[in-house]
Parts: sequence; structure tokens; C-alpha cells
Amino acid sequence: MVDVQGTVADGFEAVRDAFAANFTERGDTGAAFAVHRGGHPVVDLWGGAKDRTQPAQPWTSGTAVLLRSATKGPAAAVPHLLHQRGLLDLDAPVGTYWPEFKANGKERVLVRHLLSHRAGLPVLDRPLSPAEAADGVSGPRAVAAQAPEWEPGTAHGYHPHTFGWLLGELVQRVTGRTLGRWFAEEVAAPLGGLDLWLGLPPSETPRVARIAEAPVPERAPGRGLRVRAKPAVAAAYRDPDSLTRRAFGAVGAGAPGDGAPGEPVDENAPAYLAAGLPGSGGVGTARALSAFYASLIGGVDGGRRLFTPATLAQARSQESGGPDRVLVVNTRFGLGYMLHSPASPMLGEGSFGHPGRGGSLAFADPGTGIAFAYVTAGMQRSVTSDPRAQALVRALRGCLPD
Repeated sequence: MVDVQGTVADGFEAVRDAFAANFTERGDTGAAFAVHRGGHPVVDLWGGAKDRTQPAQPWTSGTAVLLRSATKGPAAAVPHLLHQRGLLDLDAPVGTYWPEFKANGKERVLVRHLLSHRAGLPVLDRPLSPAEAADGVSGPRAVAAQAPEWEPGTAHGYHPHTFGWLLGELVQRVTGRTLGRWFAEEVAAPLGGLDLWLGLPPSETPRVARIAEAPVPERAPGRGLRVRAKPAVAAAYRDPDSLTRRAFGAVGAGAPGDGAPGEPVDENAPAYLAAGLPGSGGVGTARALSAFYASLIGGVDGGRRLFTPATLAQARSQESGGPDRVLVVNTRFGLGYMLHSPASPMLGEGSFGHPGRGGSLAFADPGTGIAFAYVTAGMQRSVTSDPRAQALVRALRGCLPD
């Protein structure tokens, strides 16, 4: 039995039960879960171990963890805020700000194409080594030279790694600061010093949980069942020539858990966590990630609201929908954010946010005033819809009035 710590407000007890069941029924090893409603915290839970190989190190209130692609939500806020301040035109060609990007037929790629996964740049002809991916130079140089896989703006396909280099270099060109530094100074600090980093300070390294593959029960009580990919999806991850495999293999090599040869990425390495990759390298607590999303839709405890109503509408209006050339399922994207869909269920039709491969999920739902963040160190074979996160979504939905 895992000792679940933290608090839930009256009426949210079922959420605590679902979080505890993630450990007993769904293979969780160390995780945290937080919810804000109307800008106020109503759920703040944690449990398990920081490192499943050392159970004596329990997850604590301040434990942070790598967010993988759940990083994309905080990262996407930066170009929206630059646009809100009149510093970035979402309808301008990327080459307006980044002249080298125009190479190989990318003159008409717009800023909004980067945010909506329509740029046609999910893969690299030559995958980068982990050191190159983190050096701040090789990734932007590679995507600037890369030719699109399809005519930009005509289709969409998830950009798991390249999204971060595209947004990061764009922000660097516009502001003269890295995306992570801009986020720290203009978002995290004004919100009270959120424990949410796109570039982990070395002083914070000891509090970070170690991610690792977690066991998944073949069949567990209730709804804790092993997720099995559809045949077409599984085939795409196996095929070394598919956009799917190549996109997830843009760093090192290989798609999620496929055991492909190549230089492995040590996502627990301090250097990787410090690199601040805007597409996959963010680190934070569930409490901070939930507060971030709460600040997008109304502020936290009466404090600062990040997005104006116009920016909020802009972020979550559908830009891409239908067959995803990389994920091989139907997906929906706004500008930088995944939208609620069968492939990535959130609370409801108006929800927007982002999952992280292996389990994490964070989003906001303006209609209910809910901000949601689940983070885990136990990586399972999920990309957009993890059974543990979905159990929490169902439990939370049951706690809200009809």
C-alpha cells in the first residue's frame, strides 16, 4: 500500500481514492496530482517513491519531475504572451524573425504553423545526439536546414522534438533571451516563483524524481487494464522509415520503448534537465503546473491572469484537426495546445493542454474553471492518453456539478 499524502477539499474525496488506486491497480510508482478550481487549490496529492529503485526515498510535497511533452503547454504560453504584448505576429513568416529558416522551401511557413504542428518539420534527416539536442545550437540549426515533409499549412503531424527547437529559436530571435529564461522571468517569477522550469537550476536537482519505466498490470481490478495500440499505430512505431518512428527518433534513435539502436537519451542526467528543451525537457511539480494553467484562465487566489480573453480564445481555437501524420490517429490542436478529443481526453469540449509521453497530463477547462495537473515518474507506454491520468479525469468529472 502507498501512503498518499496531501489534501482534498470537501466534495473531492473520490479524486483521492482514484489517485490511490493508480498505485494499487495501475502500476504507478511515484506521482503527484493537483487541481485548481476558480483559481483556488482543491486537490494537492502525492505518493510513492522519488526513485523506484530506492523506495526509501519517498515523494514529498516539493518533489518535481521531468514533464516530457507536458512541457509544451508552458512553452507555448511564451509566444502567445509575446503576441499579446505586440512583439510577435502569429501570421508572419517565421523567416521574418529567423532569416536562416527560409532554406529548403520554408519561406511561407508561418509562426502559427509552428504552434499548430502544420510546419511539416516533425523529423530530421540526421537525428541529433543527446549532447547536440541539448547544446542550444544544433537543434535550431538542423530544423532551419530541414526540408518540410509536406507543404506547410496543408496538413498536420505532431512534432515531438522539433517543436521545442522551433519555438525556442523563434523566442530567442524575438527577445534575445532563451525561452526558458523568458518563462522564468516573465511567467514563473510574477506568479510567485512557480516550481516550474524550462531549464532546471543546478540547486534544484536534488528534489527531482528519477523517471523510469513502470510495470503495467496485464489486468487489474476495475479499469486498470493494459493499453494496446491499434494495429496501424503499432505498425507505424515499428517501421523505421515511418514519420512516427523518425519523429520520435529525432534525438538518439527510436520511437517510444521500441528498443531501436542508437545513442540512448539519459533524461535523468542533470545536463539534460538543465538544457530546458521547450518541447520535452521541462521540470516541475503538479502544484505549479496546475497553478500555471489556472493563471491562463483566471488567475490564482485572485492574482495575476496571464492570458487576456482574446489570447485565451486564440490559444484554444482549433487550428488542426483530423488524421495526424505522425501519431496516426485523429488529433486536434489549437496554437501550441492539444484540444480535448477521443485520442487525448480531457475534461470536456473546451479543455486545452498537453500530455507527456509516459503518463503526465495537464490542462485547463475554462467552462468549469478547472486546472488539472498529474505528473509521474513511472513511465508507461502511453503517448496521448494514459490510463492513470484518465482515471483521475473521470473521478474529477464525477465531483463536479452537472
